[in-house]
Amino acid sequence: MLGAAWIAGAAVLPAIGASRNGRLVSLASRDIGRARRMIEYHSGARALATYEELLEQPDVDAVYIPLVNSLHREWTLRALAAGKHVLCEKPLAMNAAEAETMAGAATSSRKLLMEAFMYRFHPAMRAFVDAIENPLHVQASFGFRLDDPLNYRLRVEHGGGALLDVGCYTVNVARWILGEPVEVVAHSRMSGGVDMTTTVMLQFAGGRTASLWSSFESPEEQQVRVVTVDSVLARERPFTSIHDPHDPYQLMVESFADSVITGTPAAISLQESIANMHVLDRIREVAASTA
Repeated sequence: MLGAAWIAGAAVLPAIGASRNGRLVSLASRDIGRARRMIEYHSGARALATYEELLEQPDVDAVYIPLVNSLHREWTLRALAAGKHVLCEKPLAMNAAEAETMAGAATSSRKLLMEAFMYRFHPAMRAFVDAIENPLHVQASFGFRLDDPLNYRLRVEHGGGALLDVGCYTVNVARWILGEPVEVVAHSRMSGGVDMTTTVMLQFAGGRTASLWSSFESPEEQQVRVVTVDSVLARERPFTSIHDPHDPYQLMVESFADSVITGTPAAISLQESIANMHVLDRIREVAASTA
C-alpha cells in the first residue's frame, strides 16, 4: 500500500485482512509512525518510509494507491515499471489523457491496472442495476460538507474539487445504467480554484437523460433514483458501505486478486475507466465555458 490515507486504514486494510486471496506485505508512508500504527494488526507486514523502497520489495505482487488524485498517474506508472499490479483509487487519473497513458503502461508491462470503484461490487447495488428495465431518467447525488480549508480535496494542486472526488461516482452510475452520453450541460460553483458544487445534465441516445449533483457544501447526501417506463426505483447511500455486512471493499480486492492470480480481465476495465474520465473532462470543459 502506497500511502497511509484515511480510506486505506478505515476500509481497504480491513478488506485485505479479511480477504480469501491476499495479505498485506508492506505499507509505505512518509509518516512512518502512522504506518506502523495502521499495520499493527497485520502480522508480518512491514512499515516503510518511502514509496520507492516499497516498490523494490520482491515479495510485493500488487500495490493499492490511495494517494491524492494528482499523484495517481506518477505512482501507477512507477509501480507498473517495477513489475507490480495496481489497484488505484478513483478517479483513475486527473483526466482521460492521463488514464490512457496509464492504460498503455499496463498493457506494455503486462500487469493488471484497475480503478477502485468499490461500490460496483456491492451485491445490492448490482441487483439494483440488474433490475432496471427501460430506464428513462437517472438522478444521482453525492454530497457532504467540507469545512477544513487545508483538506487536500480543496487544493487545486492535488486535483481537488467535488466533481472528481464524489461526482465521479454519479457519472459512473449514470453511464452504468444508460451508456455513453451524447450531450453535456454543466455548471460549477468555484471557490479557490476548485468546484465546490457541480450540477450536470446528460442526454443519452433515445432522449434518455440523467441529472447529477456533487457537492462539498451540503449535509451528507447520497442517492440514486431511476425513472423507468413502468416504475421508479431508488437506492439510498449507494456509494459508501464501510462496515457493511457485504463489504464491497473486500469483494473488490478479492476480485482484483482473482484477476491477478488467474490472468483474467479486471471486473472494471480500463476502457470503462477511460470513458468515465472523458465524461468528467467534458463536464469540466462545459462548466468552465459557462462560468
